[in-house]
Amino acid sequence: MRSKTGVPGQLRVRDRHGSAVRVSAAVLCAEGVIGLTALLLWTTTREAPPAQAHAVGIFLLLPFLLAAAAFLAALLSRVTVLPLVEASAWLGRRYGGREAWWWVPATAGAVCVPVVPVVTLVCGAGLPAAVAWWGALALALAVPALVVRRLLLPARPRLTCREMLGRVGLLGTLAVVTAWAATGAAFSAGFGYDPPGLDAARIVGTWSDGRGGTLTFTADGRVVSDGAEVHSLGFDPDDAVGRPCDGTGTWTYEPGKSTWGQEVVTTVDGCHLGPWNVLGTPERPKLYVHFGDIDAPDLYVLVREDQG
Repeated sequence: MRSKTGVPGQLRVRDRHGSAVRVSAAVLCAEGVIGLTALLLWTTTREAPPAQAHAVGIFLLLPFLLAAAAFLAALLSRVTVLPLVEASAWLGRRYGGREAWWWVPATAGAVCVPVVPVVTLVCGAGLPAAVAWWGALALALAVPALVVRRLLLPARPRLTCREMLGRVGLLGTLAVVTAWAATGAAFSAGFGYDPPGLDAARIVGTWSDGRGGTLTFTADGRVVSDGAEVHSLGFDPDDAVGRPCDGTGTWTYEPGKSTWGQEVVTTVDGCHLGPWNVLGTPERPKLYVHFGDIDAPDLYVLVREDQG
């Protein structure tokens, strides 16, 4: 009889923990979408060409990415979020006499403290960046832990897994839509990096790759290449990657429809140099071309010699 009465209780405990894993995984997935949105917004502030998205490849990989995200969220829930809830409950009873919700973020913050030296020493980031990473990670763990705590509290009205998932889905969707709306508003307001606007007069001069290769543009539309490297994007047998070019030719500046569209088109006998796009700042403009793998290209960059 004792074994028969004990089994249903054990099943209920396993069911509640299974529900907690599912609910936590749903919260982590919503946080992941918001985090990727924030990362996208942050990358637009960096001095770098816009990423080239391959819609077909993303569409084909989407089912695998979703499955991997769900598996990773469930794994993190079991090995991180649920132990965090249990640890915060034990600490509350041990040092406070009772469980309290604020033990969850406090415990998450303590668990994430090692992030600070790792980001500072291993990644070479400054202390403010390390503290920001610590806060973001602690918050990312505390939110699903607080939601799971509400599901597992015995003194609160019982909520089923479906009810909790419904609330998480509603609030998570609202949070994601809000993040997307804020990102769209930031883009519309001109937030992010834009290359400096140049003109033909600012192109005139000598530009160096820092390795001995130079391009010299003259005001009469002529260009002289002294060791500037020929780079190709993808597999072009006519252009050996990194081949130095010596020769003369002509150049023109194309303003484009925006600062991202401006180009410096060069025509040099025997070499395929450019067309060159613009990066840098107004004080230190740069010319660049893509080369290498089409999906993850590198940059060949030239900087005005008189500007370092």
